[in-house]
Amino acid sequence: MIWIFWVLLAQFILVNISAAFYAYKITHLYKAPAGMPPSSSSRNIFAKTWRLFTGPKFYREALTQTPGFVYTTVALKTKKDILIEAWYGKADSVSKGTVILFHGLTRNKSFLLDEAVAFRQMGYSVMLVDTRSHGNSSGDYTTIGYRESEEVKLGYDYISNSGEKNIFLWGTSMGAVEIVKAVSGYQLHPAGIIIEMPFLSLQSHLKGRARILGFPEQPFSFLTSFWIGVERGFNGWGFNTARYARNVKCPVLMQYGEKDELVLKYETDAVYESIASARKKLVMYENANHEYFLKRDPVTWKKEVSDFLNEAAPPTF
Repeated sequence: MIWIFWVLLAQFILVNISAAFYAYKITHLYKAPAGMPPSSSSRNIFAKTWRLFTGPKFYREALTQTPGFVYTTVALKTKKDILIEAWYGKADSVSKGTVILFHGLTRNKSFLLDEAVAFRQMGYSVMLVDTRSHGNSSGDYTTIGYRESEEVKLGYDYISNSGEKNIFLWGTSMGAVEIVKAVSGYQLHPAGIIIEMPFLSLQSHLKGRARILGFPEQPFSFLTSFWIGVERGFNGWGFNTARYARNVKCPVLMQYGEKDELVLKYETDAVYESIASARKKLVMYENANHEYFLKRDPVTWKKEVSDFLNEAAPPTF
């Protein structure tokens, strides 16, 4: 039965090669050509099989617009000299504080302008950050929130060094995860954080992508998490938002769409239950998928966010 061993060994090797390809593709963001990224229409069975085996390309989205309010462009640098670009806009009147905003995977700060305008209408200055390899920031690789937590610290330190004491962090999807990781790992002390639809772990995020693509969640998520870690230099299996949440003690507003196909309810529950803060709230959006809740339900979003900011803000004398 030696042939069975060789067949199984060959399958194991091929599956790992495929996972390694996926790991590279999902963390390497390609610069898209003008317009939408091209999609191959080839009907060749070998071409289709090769695309399935190696995985799709991921393109970094281009900036769609610039702020309609007065802003300055801020340049930050990581420890490895990766240039991080951000927009900073002061409140029109006396500022109640500053909200720093972080986007999701492949997106950029221009996708957060609606939220930025809403925060400014509530009386807050805003800072919108392009994480590494996104928008106008440099780099070609993402770690899906792991190393991007450094960008959260950079933005926080920049605002803190300006003398601002009342700092809030807002993030969606990957942006929410990197906020939780930064508050935990860098021991940041924001006045509060607003996290929308964070995934539970790198493995659960990859499971979600497998579900949407229509192929088995395992062993794809297990092996691809491993290879992402190998290729990007961290423990992919240990990348877990709930574990980081145990060190988050500031006020937290967490929001989730009940129809989310990428991040499941059990992930949301696990992250929320792990948050160490005694002041936390989970808001559910009944008809929302993995999307921007401000656009889906602006009345609920503005009320919940405004109430949270007012309750979490330190008293002034």
